[in-house]
This record gives sequence, structure tokens and C-alpha cells, in this order.
Amino acid sequence: MTNADTDRAQAPTRRGALAGLAVGAGAVVLSAASACSASPDPAFVTRRGADAPASAPAASPTPGAMRLFKDPGLNFNALLALGGAGFGAAEVGEVLTAVNAINAAGANEQTYTAEFRRWGDRLTADASPHRQTRRAHALRAAQYYGQALFFVLGSDAPGDEKKLYLAGRRSWDTFARLCAPAAVTDQVPYRGGVKIPVWFFRPDDSGRTRPTVILTNGSDGPNVDMWTYGVSAALARGWNALVYDGPGQGRLLYVDEQVFSPRWEQVVSPLVDWLERRKDVDARRIALTGLSMGGDLAPRAAAFEHRIAALAALPGCLAPWLGFPQELRDIVTPDKAETNRIWNEEVAPELKPSERFVITKRIEPFSIPAMLAARRGRLFTDFWTPAQRIRALDITRVVRRIACPTLVLDYDDELFYPGQPRKFFDLLRTRKEYRLMRAATGAQLHCSPMAPQQHCEVVFDWLEDTLGRGDRP
Repeated sequence: MTNADTDRAQAPTRRGALAGLAVGAGAVVLSAASACSASPDPAFVTRRGADAPASAPAASPTPGAMRLFKDPGLNFNALLALGGAGFGAAEVGEVLTAVNAINAAGANEQTYTAEFRRWGDRLTADASPHRQTRRAHALRAAQYYGQALFFVLGSDAPGDEKKLYLAGRRSWDTFARLCAPAAVTDQVPYRGGVKIPVWFFRPDDSGRTRPTVILTNGSDGPNVDMWTYGVSAALARGWNALVYDGPGQGRLLYVDEQVFSPRWEQVVSPLVDWLERRKDVDARRIALTGLSMGGDLAPRAAAFEHRIAALAALPGCLAPWLGFPQELRDIVTPDKAETNRIWNEEVAPELKPSERFVITKRIEPFSIPAMLAARRGRLFTDFWTPAQRIRALDITRVVRRIACPTLVLDYDDELFYPGQPRKFFDLLRTRKEYRLMRAATGAQLHCSPMAPQQHCEVVFDWLEDTLGRGDRP
């Protein structure tokens, strides 16, 4: 942090603090993933992994056909949707048709939100008499509502955020109910009367004991991302899979107004308790994965919850605060009043609408006042408090406590946490493996949005090698 005198000496304006925002939502907003990141824009200079050639050229991480939109934030999220097609969580033709319509209308948060919302509504309204079609439509509708939800705060109707979330949640619940067998749903007590919604997927209803993976989402990631990044792959290998909303995620954020907790073991331990009561769960083989910012949350839980038998950090993240532009981090001082004075008097007045959306979306899971203000079309005034909450997620000092075998993924062109996965890996004092997802195979960018099948192959091959195979259906 810097002190107030240093801050004031930096310039008469705080325009420098906006440098990291001006590059677009994709560089700073978490998606599933919520989690993530094209052109020769300076923010998208290629950042290769530690074992890549030092001479690797700087180039666009989304060349040619991978560039659906000029705006990197819109582009990244559309690539996530397109990648989900391999698991039935989107349709290539639907996504590309939506992309064409958005570009024709002028691509921005408003047109993106409106078009994907229309696709969600269209699939929801098509009440097919065929169970499999209804199931497929519900999964794709959940995806498209999630796409719309991500940008709604930057649209003309920010007050629709909760409504859009609930539409996507209904689609997800319909899909889960129409699975064969239907997902088991429950509300697991957390704290203060808050309950964690869970969806437990099984390969069949035979009751056979199987290994189970708990899938931890990131910031702003919809439940449908967990189907793409784990549930489908788990079922295909004879594993159970548990999906949940923790504080700062899904229902707990948008409806119950619970922000992220730095003590994620308090979230995961009740889930392990719940799983241990089930006869179809092998309590000795419970794995935990963390996608996007979940690569910080899940390791924190595994450091203190020793019933976790294997951990996968996707990617490994030590400090989410470092994923914010340095210029923004520099305005935070030890003094709350001074920090908020800088924010409200020097930074906020110069923000463009797109920049207001970006920073609000980043702050939303850490500040309910910021979320509620954004829904009214206003910008939050307290920057200091959510900044402290984000800083509290730093797990650098606890990584050494992780005792279970751990897989750490990294990505070519990792924009959110560049360099952190390797540092995370180096701090581990347990059996460990580091894997770099390569641009050469189309698996670049945060969470490999264009290659979730490759992503799942790496993760579940490692889980099988570590904990053994499941009982295939």
C-alpha cells in the first residue's frame, strides 16, 4: 500500500489508476469462472508460462477466428459459451448467431445482455414434450442467462440482475431435475442461519460407493460452468460430483447478499460432513477442485480440512488482490477515510461508463452496498472495505499446510494471476504436479475457455491416477 502523501504527489488526477480498467472487462473481471480474459492491445501481450521459451513472441492470445468481438471482455465470455458446446452447455450455431446479432447492433454490454437474454427466454419458452429436449434446452438456457447476467450491470437495466440470476437458476434446477438420475438437492447449514445450496450428481442410482469431487466455482461463475468444468467429466468416469454456491456466489450473493469469506474451510467442511453421511460416497476419496478464483478458495479449505484426499487448483492463486491493476491497488491507504476520499474525489469522477461497470463487477462479490448501488445505476462510494476483504483472501502463508496431493494448473496468456500458479506450486510441501495449458492446443487464457474438454482430461486423469478410478456406469 502507499500512503496518502505519496498518492497526492503522483499527479493532479488519478487517471493513472484507470489504466488497468480501460483495457476492457476481460482483463479485469472474473467470470467462471467468473472468471476471465484481442488484439494487439497492450493489456493482452502474451505472458508465457515459466517453462515456455524466453523468446516467445508477443501476440494476440485470440487470433483469427478466436476473435468474436473487438472488446476482450465480451470476447472472453463468448468463448466460454462456445467452449461449453462440447458438453451440451451451448450450441455452436446459437452462440455464433447471437454474436452476429450483437455485432450488427453494435457490441456492448447492453446488446450482449439483451441478445443472450433473448436466447435464454426462447429456449425456456419452448416447452417440448420430450424430456431429453427439455433437459438440453434448460442447460443451454442456463448458459445464456449466465452470459446475460455477467454484463447486465453495464446495460440499460442493471436492476434486472437478481431477476436474470433467478431465471438462470430456474433453468439450472430444471436441468438438474431432468438428469437421469436426477441430481440430489439440499440446503447445507453454513452459519448465521445461512444455508448452502448443493446439487449432488451421480452416474446412476445404484447406491454403489464411489469417489466424489467437490467442484468450487470462482467469482461470478454460474452453476452451468461447473457442468462444463467437472460434472460431466466426473459422471463419465464413474465419479460423483457436488456443485454448490458458497458466500459470494450464486444465490448466496444475488439473493441472500453474502460476500466472499476468507475462511473457506468453514464452507467446505459442512459439505464434507454432508457427503460422509451418504452411503454412495467413498469418504476416503473426496477430492476438491477450485476454478478461477476458486484456485484460491479451495486450497485455503484444503489447508485446514484434512478429509480432502486430493486438491486441484485451476489455476493456483495466492492473492486475488494482485489480480487488480497496480494503479487501483495503489490508491488504498491504511486510512479508510483517505482511501475513500481519493476514490470518490479523484478516481470515480473520471470513470467512463464501461470502466464503472468493470470495477463494479469486480467489487460486487465483496460489497453488498456496491451491488445494490449498481442495481440502481449508481457507483459505490466505499472502496476501502471491499479492498480489505479481497486482501484477506491471501493464502500465501497457509499453502505449506496443504497435506493432500495437489495439482496446479497454469495457462498460456493467464491474465488474472500471471506468475501466481508457479509460485503457488513452489510453496507446496506435499506431493504435487504442475501443468501448463498451451496456446498451441487452443487451451490458452484463464481457465482454457476454448478447451474445457482438454482441461477436464488433464484434471480427471490426474484425479484417477491419484485416487483411483470410479465405478463406471
